[in-house]
Amino acid sequence: MKNISVIGSTGSIGTQTLDVVRRLGGFRVTALAAWSSVDRIEAQAREFLPLLVCLYDEKAAAELAVRLADTDIRVVSGEEGLEEAAAGVPADIVSLSLLGMIGIRPTLAAIRAGRDCAFANKETLVCAGHLIMPVVKKYGVRFLPVDSEHGAVFQCLQGEDPARIARLLITASGGPFRGRTKAELAAVTPADALKHPNWTMGAKITIDSSTLVNKGLEVMEAHHLFGVPYDKIEAAIHPQSVIHSMVEFTDGSVKAQLAVPDMRLPIEYALTYPDRGPAVAAPLDFMNMPPLTFEAPDTENFPGLALAYEAGRTGGTLPTVYNAANEWAVAQFLAGKIGYLDIAGSIENAMRAHTVIPDPDLDTVLAAESWTREYLEKG
Repeated sequence: MKNISVIGSTGSIGTQTLDVVRRLGGFRVTALAAWSSVDRIEAQAREFLPLLVCLYDEKAAAELAVRLADTDIRVVSGEEGLEEAAAGVPADIVSLSLLGMIGIRPTLAAIRAGRDCAFANKETLVCAGHLIMPVVKKYGVRFLPVDSEHGAVFQCLQGEDPARIARLLITASGGPFRGRTKAELAAVTPADALKHPNWTMGAKITIDSSTLVNKGLEVMEAHHLFGVPYDKIEAAIHPQSVIHSMVEFTDGSVKAQLAVPDMRLPIEYALTYPDRGPAVAAPLDFMNMPPLTFEAPDTENFPGLALAYEAGRTGGTLPTVYNAANEWAVAQFLAGKIGYLDIAGSIENAMRAHTVIPDPDLDTVLAAESWTREYLEKG
């Protein structure tokens, strides 16, 4: 029996992680953590009966504590509560899928407690990968990617010498607006942008996929996860979402990982690694599959990807500014306060205004995030 703590349990990845846990068996959920979803996490707590539940929002946690008063489950809140959920209860593996930089401290806590991590909080690596990955190496834990693209690269690298990597090819569906011009994108609404053609995901990542910002974040994440320079990481538009990523080696050979677009597959691989569990999704139907096609990303009409390469190559605090500006802009767009094209515009404006600080410590990273939000709020 494996103990698992699920940080971000009420989001898209967290709920699918719990679904995989149900299907696989052999896991005991010892902690659940989320932002503020009282109803959802109460239902999860009553089903899985963890030792501890955390809601970051203190008022929500207080309400949850009243609701769970008939159980022995301890309820905590805030950053300290997230860290306790990650490191303060028995856990062989910690699933980390909180949105945003709030995931940095619980990620570090889990690693320092010697827990393997099933990781799906890309913002943490984008902003603090230079801090996270040395700690992973120091404590010798498994840091297992859950994003479908990074999970695919991870599978393709099994048994391979990383020195023989020629290119990582990170695939992207292209989202719902592939082929549109800026003039056509100007009238896009949140409802339009939330209609992803292939994947069912949370609102923020769905918007990010439509702007190609998500692919930019994944390029930066791949740089840190696999230690590959940006010149060897390419994004490729693959509308069918069957090949989840590829690795080309120095001899010209290419490995690709194929599967139906179902996040439960990379989640399962992370939870069962190095073994493989039973199928949790439908197999590919090769005889009835549409042709698999590829094209170069359109960075003129979707500049978020090119800005990500610029931020990543520059390094220092600029990736944090890129990420924070995007988070701010997506929230504003979903609230109807800015237009679709203003998302990339906000990112570029903040990047141009920022004075980059090289090799930032955690406090400097967090300060860069605060600066970005203050700068954009002032307009």
